Amino acid sequence: MRINRLRQQMAERAIEGIIVSSSPNIYYLSGFTGTNALLFITQSKSYLLTDFRYVEQAKLEAPDFEIIKTDKDTYQTMDSLAEGITTIGVEEQAVTLAQYRQLEKSLSGKVFKEASTILQEMRQVKDEQEIEIIKQAIKITDQAFDLILPDLKLGVREEEISLKLEYSLRKLGASGKSFDYIVASGHRAALPHGVATAKQIEKGDFVTLDFGAKYQRYCSDFTRTVFIGKPEANHREVYDIVLQAQLAAIEVVKPGLTGREVDAVARELITKAGYGEYFGHGLGHSLGLEIHEPPSLNPREEKVLQPGMVVTIEPGIYLPGWGGVRIEDVVLVTNTGAEVLTQASKQFIIID
Repeated sequence: MRINRLRQQMAERAIEGIIVSSSPNIYYLSGFTGTNALLFITQSKSYLLTDFRYVEQAKLEAPDFEIIKTDKDTYQTMDSLAEGITTIGVEEQAVTLAQYRQLEKSLSGKVFKEASTILQEMRQVKDEQEIEIIKQAIKITDQAFDLILPDLKLGVREEEISLKLEYSLRKLGASGKSFDYIVASGHRAALPHGVATAKQIEKGDFVTLDFGAKYQRYCSDFTRTVFIGKPEANHREVYDIVLQAQLAAIEVVKPGLTGREVDAVARELITKAGYGEYFGHGLGHSLGLEIHEPPSLNPREEKVLQPGMVVTIEPGIYLPGWGGVRIEDVVLVTNTGAEVLTQASKQFIIID
């Protein structure tokens, strides 16, 4: 049980109580989907504090928690719940300066410890249920990619493609999108995060599509790059280099390797091909309830991969004024290697 695991981690860090304030972590621990709540968890009690609007919802969604209706400052309400407790863990990354000051005022005399890393580490390894949900989110993006290909035509605006993608994802069962979609064509494909604009697709364009679905609150992430018209040799060359770098990185993924080591495999291949300076971002990241979660796959990441982690592998080459290519799959770290969860084709798709 997640609460028991949390309490074990709290005990190891000498934290008597923990305040959970970020929505993903509140959902992860309690199942509550409302937008206004805090959790306060001690070694013996689990409280969910919310206002009148969400009390009944909280009772249904978080039956293992004692629901506390707050009519005043939430931290003041928490003061009585924390009686006899000295050390309290706080998600520093989810608390504003104003909130922290109010926390110090309402819970004066308490010692606050940073606790974000506890929950980050718990969420890094997915359980079987989480993996199945993520697989469904990925299936939706795979299907949406197949549906959008006929719409990639000359004169179509990037914004139209983005809108149709979102419609397709919703129709296929997604609850929403996991981030603002990237639809970057022509010279804009050299922008790693080139969100859709009014630019029209033209002959000779690379078109990079980077999008993801949310399904039962879990995210998917997907990138493919297609070509409009008749590609020249350099278009094929760049695409093939990126694809080979991605395949090589996937091949080495296994428990015990660091994110830095996996990144180095793809980066070395791209560098040897002469494009190292044009691959300026990390190879990938973990995902789950959030689109970007630790650990990452980049030149600085020393965290070790573990079975049950779900990570993206997304090398790219971006040539200013010319265009770019990125290919992204989501993979599951298994006991012996990696299972590629993304099923969409990675062949060089040419739309003439």
